[in-house]
Amino acid sequence: MSLKIGIFTDSYRPYTSGVVRSIETFSEELQALGHEIYIFAPEYPNHHQEHLHEKKVFRFSSIPAPTNHDYALAVPFSIRLRPTLKKLGLDVIHVHSPFLLGRLGARCAKKLNIPLVFTFHTLYDQYVHYVPIGQNITKGITRKYCADFCNHCDLVIVPTGIIGDHLQRWGVKTEIQALPTGINIDSFRTKEKRWLYKKFNIGPTEKILISVGRLGKEKNFSFILKSFSQINLEYPQTTLVLVGSGPEKEALVNSAKELGILNKVIFTGTLSKEEIAKAYNSAHIFVFASVTETQGLVVGEAKAAGLPTVAVKAFGISEMVVDNVDGFLTGLDISEFAGKVKLLLHDEDLWSIMSQNAFNNAEYISSTRCAQQLLNHYYNVIEKCNNNKKYKIGKLS
Repeated sequence: MSLKIGIFTDSYRPYTSGVVRSIETFSEELQALGHEIYIFAPEYPNHHQEHLHEKKVFRFSSIPAPTNHDYALAVPFSIRLRPTLKKLGLDVIHVHSPFLLGRLGARCAKKLNIPLVFTFHTLYDQYVHYVPIGQNITKGITRKYCADFCNHCDLVIVPTGIIGDHLQRWGVKTEIQALPTGINIDSFRTKEKRWLYKKFNIGPTEKILISVGRLGKEKNFSFILKSFSQINLEYPQTTLVLVGSGPEKEALVNSAKELGILNKVIFTGTLSKEEIAKAYNSAHIFVFASVTETQGLVVGEAKAAGLPTVAVKAFGISEMVVDNVDGFLTGLDISEFAGKVKLLLHDEDLWSIMSQNAFNNAEYISSTRCAQQLLNHYYNVIEKCNNNKKYKIGKLS
């Protein structure tokens, strides 16, 4: 049975994030399997629908986010939405946020009497540092809000089991299924092994440590810089490459300057997907210190390129790295973290074993496998809802 799937998301191209990559990856795989995907997303300034698949993207008017001008906040209303939904005849709505367009998607699912699926991508309570006052109160309110939203859905998908346990402790009663965002393995494997060296004029004998992510406080790049200052002291022929952009860039540049390592740190800014793949393949070790990740998609991408990972053990990351097999998990301790990186720099045999293990283990989260699992979840929730007499599929009340 071919499905028509409506995806409501508060972030989408040209914005780049783990959520956007997840939507793109699953959409590509599901379309390849013969299903129709329709995206409902914010409009971005100066973005034009240049690609054919953009014909299936419904854009909402938006305003720039006050704390991040690259991010657009959708105005969750359009007179074109109702006739569009009536014409499409969706089988299921899948939302990727509990806010704005996520809530709109939930209302649409209720009006259409079709199943509502929600992927809980982000530990929103860990982002309250963007709220200037009352952060502890805000954290509690955010958790209750997210739990209530989950309990109005027919199925909640989480990237890792540990996040599912987390939601249950918040009071989520809805069925929860763990399903990571899959990796298009082949797209992160390239024969270009020197791209970073050529692009940023890095010395040929340098070993590159790489980290990828939005330059925001929650990603904890300041921890990476402090760790690297210790690493570089003992292994001076190392370079740290930080891939991404974000509001903390200036602060991170200043921090690197204060630590005396600015000449050994490269801030690439935003790279295309193809360039990121080349960057992974140019590097020696992937380093990651975020303590807010529900999955850590970038860890999977790095593993696909054969990079051992050294990461802080927290939430979803603990299920992405097999400790002492394809990388190391550490506490939030700079000396411990730096020590594991130095061990991989010192022991080439250990590095080679972990590199091969990372390369092999990436197969467990291949995008094809994960998309098929998502499809099975769709079929199951549609069947359950069809058996429930309150649902009348495809009718807009």
